Amino acid sequence: MLTSKSSEKALIKYCIRCVLPDTKPDLLIDDEGVCSACRNYEHRATIDWDQRKTELVRILDKYRDKNGSNWDCIVPVSGGKDSTYQTIRMLELGMNPLCVTGMTCDLSDIGRANIENIKKLGVDYVEFSTNPVIRRKLNRIALSQVGDISWPEHVSIFTIPVRAAVQYNVPLIIWGENSQHEYGGPASASQTNILNRRWLEEFGGLLGLRVSDFIGLEGIEARNMVPYVYPNDEALQKVGVTGLYLGYYIPWDSYVNALVAQAHGFQTLSTTVEGSIVNYENVDNHQTGIHDYFKFLKFGFGRASDIASSHIRRGRLERIDAMKLVRMHDGKFPWTYLRKPIDKILERIDLSLDEFIKICDRFTNKKLFLTDPRGNLVKDKQGNLTKLKYDNEP
Repeated sequence: MLTSKSSEKALIKYCIRCVLPDTKPDLLIDDEGVCSACRNYEHRATIDWDQRKTELVRILDKYRDKNGSNWDCIVPVSGGKDSTYQTIRMLELGMNPLCVTGMTCDLSDIGRANIENIKKLGVDYVEFSTNPVIRRKLNRIALSQVGDISWPEHVSIFTIPVRAAVQYNVPLIIWGENSQHEYGGPASASQTNILNRRWLEEFGGLLGLRVSDFIGLEGIEARNMVPYVYPNDEALQKVGVTGLYLGYYIPWDSYVNALVAQAHGFQTLSTTVEGSIVNYENVDNHQTGIHDYFKFLKFGFGRASDIASSHIRRGRLERIDAMKLVRMHDGKFPWTYLRKPIDKILERIDLSLDEFIKICDRFTNKKLFLTDPRGNLVKDKQGNLTKLKYDNEP
């Protein structure tokens, strides 16, 4: 997706329950003013979770290696709280997982510590590092073309574990949440329990930029893009690869996941993450602050809105307090992220601060922010924009 959803300044609409706006891609707000993410959560009350847990155990037994000659499943791990939680649950259910990491773009010290902690849980572990020279080019090109510095990460976190499943002949992959269910998306995608090629192509982070689009740019060849290509259907069928969402079988709650992960050695920050309202999420990659900032520029909301909305649905936060927190934390210019200055983050991908700001301005939806009479964006001394509308006020 190259640009944000078209919306007149006065027409941006917010869910009356949470704080998500209708500018969010794939989010639907119904005639009663309630968004699809809140409706999905509402539906949880009708689910027989005991039956789902029984179904999960049955599936795991089916895929469990009977003679101990191979791993029972693959768990994609980033070192984050959710993948730590997934690993813990698989171990509790008696599985012998192979944990697979598609290395993040700019790994933080705490990210490395949390990866090492996953190993200490008692698992076999494989870490795949893509060509850093190519990776930096992909970061820069994707940021310039689709406004997403994290394109290579968002693709490879799905492709590399699937490639490992084929390589090691391990059919079952245990993913975490279905983001289309947790954050709102088409019903057909939000209710599924399976992650497949179609889901990856539609929701897995491609943003309209295909792998083949990079070939020929800055000397990138097809052979450089192998880690970002999903295995072909023949290879998948030969192994019988099946990717399941753990969140379909166990009620998903990122805060609970964080508590469980922390009890097993997962580290958090001493303060909230920049642009967020919590200290336990997105602590592994220094580039995440830029990714979340571009979401704010395109769609008028950031990570603070996502997390606040999740807490509202679970009764941990009042909407009025969420709105205050979003005003405080969403959309600030990312001068630092995880205590790393932006110039050092940009230096890694050979981009200057001035070049970065020009890209920011190009992707900013001016219908959502204050502009001067000439149509230029109005910024304060810290480079922050003024959002025009934070709720459904006239």
